[in-house]
Order: sequence, then structure tokens, then C-alpha cells
Amino acid sequence: MASNSTWSPKQNKKFESALAIFDKDTPDRWENVARAIGGKTIEEVKLHYENLVEDLKMIEEGHVPTPKYTKVAQGGCNSFNGNEEKQRIKMENLILQ
Repeated sequence: MASNSTWSPKQNKKFESALAIFDKDTPDRWENVARAIGGKTIEEVKLHYENLVEDLKMIEEGHVPTPKYTKVAQGGCNSFNGNEEKQRIKMENLILQ
């Protein structure tokens, strides 16, 4: 399900943050998410979400290979603070909704 809308990395980050704030029980969820991103319609936001859920489903079903990460030299990257793991778990839970 492809979208004709282009999303910048900044818009994607705002999208992810807005999804964390406005969960499935939030009234007018998609309107709030679109407003938080700026420059996107409610329809574009819904389609982007549907694409995200489909991508996650494909990953979980093993249709997308796991990247082969290399070790980072000591002191090279110590910015991991657990938020990435929390976001991954939250996104996995979206599939189950």
C-alpha cells in the first residue's frame, strides 16, 4: 500500500511521537496526529499508519531480513538510553490492536 505523500525524517519522527501521545483511545486521534505533524491531512496520516502496521507485520512474519549490525568501537556510540526499545515494543503492540 504505497502513499503518494512524501514524508521527511522530521515528519516521521513527529508522527512516531504523536502516536505515542495520542493512543487508540484518544478522541479525534488522527486529527491530533495530523496537527502535531503539520502539513499532512488526516487521510495521509491514516494511510501512513496503515503502511507502518503493514511493514511491522512483514518484519514480524520474517519477510524482511534482520540487519547484520557490526559492533561499535568502545565510546563510539553511547547514546542508547532504552527509549528505542520502548518505542519498538510500543510499535509491536500497535499491530495487536
